[in-house]
Amino acid sequence: MIKITIIAGARPNFMKIAPIIKAIQKAKSTGKDIDFRLVHTGQHYDKKMSGSFFEQLGIPEPDANLEAGGGTQAEQTANIMVRFEKELTENPTDVVLVVGDVTSTMACSITAKKLNTQVIHVEAGIRSGDLSMPEEINRMVTDAITDHFFTTSEIANENLRKAGVEENRIHFVGNTMIDTLLSNIDNFIDPNIEVGGEKLKEKGFFVLTLHRPANVDEEGKLKEMMQAIMDGSAKMPVIFPVHPRTAKILENMGIVHENLHYVEPLSYLEFNYLVKNSFAVITDSGGITEETTVMGVPCLTLRDNTERPETITLGTNELVGTAPENLKPYLEKLMSGNWKKGGKIPLWDGKTAGRIVDTLLKIYGEEVGSTKLEEVKSEG
Repeated sequence: MIKITIIAGARPNFMKIAPIIKAIQKAKSTGKDIDFRLVHTGQHYDKKMSGSFFEQLGIPEPDANLEAGGGTQAEQTANIMVRFEKELTENPTDVVLVVGDVTSTMACSITAKKLNTQVIHVEAGIRSGDLSMPEEINRMVTDAITDHFFTTSEIANENLRKAGVEENRIHFVGNTMIDTLLSNIDNFIDPNIEVGGEKLKEKGFFVLTLHRPANVDEEGKLKEMMQAIMDGSAKMPVIFPVHPRTAKILENMGIVHENLHYVEPLSYLEFNYLVKNSFAVITDSGGITEETTVMGVPCLTLRDNTERPETITLGTNELVGTAPENLKPYLEKLMSGNWKKGGKIPLWDGKTAGRIVDTLLKIYGEEVGSTKLEEVKSEG
């Protein structure tokens, strides 16, 4: 029996592990000797993460919740490591599987390796080159001690090769976020947002998300950025899902406009309904750029770098930067109908989780002693 402990700590993690859990359950139901234990570190507490969220994505309740949220990054890292060490000691496993680039990813990887447990990193090898981002540190540290790397793109593969990772430990499988997206796309939920007493018109509004310090920490710059967005959005409604407390702060700063509409945070199915039906998305998120690419929605990313360059070279995303004055030409291009269409990204086909589980069975299966990893790579 291959025992896999799956780690999730923040909301994006759950979207990435949902298809892996389903693929393990499917393999187990067909007689494969594999099982999993789901550990929620509690890094982020989100009321929308319980109950309906798990039900929507088909995720079972976690076997353990470390409840290690809160505090500074150092405190949070330490809390996760202390509590996960106890969890892993009491519930030994063959493999710890981590996803993405949150604090839990790094903290649990370090803890596992110090207990001589194998680490699998799903979404390995992506890099922004920006060491001011906590996520970049988390990626680099995790990949420095990972045993097997499951990647989303050839760019990620090349990053790992340049870091000296052997070819037989790199497994190009695709993107589990896209598995989740494609398996749920027919079940998106209309959040029934109204503007001026009327429902939003399909392809007649923008979706906006902002959270990175480079965009929101400086009041003057934030006001300029928001004004640039409103000036260039052709009087279309701009829907900004944001916590009510944050919305109040923004309003107190004078960031109000007749076409700017703050709404409460949305569930996964509601948010992606908005994205799918929007004219375009303006964001500083990484994951959203992947989803817009697959759904063919124009995306303007308010960052100076990205760890997902394939969404630009192959997808519908453009890197605008964090300077408010950069936005105008991109919005003009969008409004003129000259935005690129984008295309398909290799292996972003909704079948990534199956490839991950097949590869895990080959690496850690019953014949692990005789299975050559070179054969795994050539077959995968």
